[in-house]
Amino acid sequence: MKIHAAVARAPHMPFSLERLDLEEPREGEILVRVVATGVCHTDIVMRDQHLPVPQPVVLGHEGAGIVERVGPGVAKVKPGDHVVMTFNSCGHCPSCNDHEETYCHEFFPRNFFGARADGSSGLSCEGERVHGNIFGQSSFASHALCHERNIVKVPGDADLALLGPLACGIQTGAGAVMNALRVEPGKVLAVFGMGSVGLAAVMAARVVGASRIIAVDVNETRLALAAELGATDIVNGKTSDAVAAIMALTGAGVDYAIDASGVPAVIDQCVRVLAPRGTCGIVGASPHGATLTLDLTHILSGGRRVRGIVEGDSNPDVLIPLLIDLHRQGRFPFDRLVTFYDFADINQAVEDSEKGIVLKPIVRQPAV
Repeated sequence: MKIHAAVARAPHMPFSLERLDLEEPREGEILVRVVATGVCHTDIVMRDQHLPVPQPVVLGHEGAGIVERVGPGVAKVKPGDHVVMTFNSCGHCPSCNDHEETYCHEFFPRNFFGARADGSSGLSCEGERVHGNIFGQSSFASHALCHERNIVKVPGDADLALLGPLACGIQTGAGAVMNALRVEPGKVLAVFGMGSVGLAAVMAARVVGASRIIAVDVNETRLALAAELGATDIVNGKTSDAVAAIMALTGAGVDYAIDASGVPAVIDQCVRVLAPRGTCGIVGASPHGATLTLDLTHILSGGRRVRGIVEGDSNPDVLIPLLIDLHRQGRFPFDRLVTFYDFADINQAVEDSEKGIVLKPIVRQPAV
């Protein structure tokens, strides 16, 4: 079938809007008519080859839409179901067997290699191979092929245009608080970086009852929004020493810290503000090969912990419907992070995201 898609053909260059051929769904695959897709920093990283994703490629990994057709063997959804497409996993490695799919041993091949498990791609352009299957979907397109393992059925009356970011960025921030760190009521949390991931963590911390939620950034507008969304304290890392400010607020330090920046110097600050037995969770993507130097005595003497967190340690079939329900209750207003663009304006959406003009762009397909 013919589809419209945004193709990345060269690093640091705009997406090319093209008409492509998409194969019919194979066994276990699901054809989704895309309603809208969130633009994530990871899409930009892949476009610019900071992660070696093959090109030409259709990116997009925060898709939401409606099932049109299913391949043989699909039982999870049927045509007409409303769905969100999230990260892919193999289903048979030790991590998947332990229901820890975010640490799938094949996470990179299944999400970043631009091909199905057998090496094929369902996308082409006049006989030229175009890489697809990014995060099991490649949803910067009018239609996407996904899989049972990375599709989540959502309520039919939910606003599909809004839901795509729950697949990755928002899931990552909220899941870091709710699943990975398991922040308990009354505990103290600091979140470094008030992009969409960090702000999702702030909202989730309010949901779980953290007594103190400290938001750290260098942008006053984003800090003000964090205060509106649940932060009890804000720290501007440009105008003050963030570590000193947090220690002055807390005395002993924080029980949990989350880095959503990916900057090694900021991660060091996260670790330095931990109270004894505190845990730092790293969710921000650092440049490939980046290294981190920490005070080991500080970590050892206080029993402090540092861990990486992928996709919020989430079971998407559980977390995404939960976040939708919390949003309906007014307790998780992630819609306040979103700016909508027409799909034809995807390059403007990416540019605005890179410049920090918007927090979470969503590109919407034309109404059918």
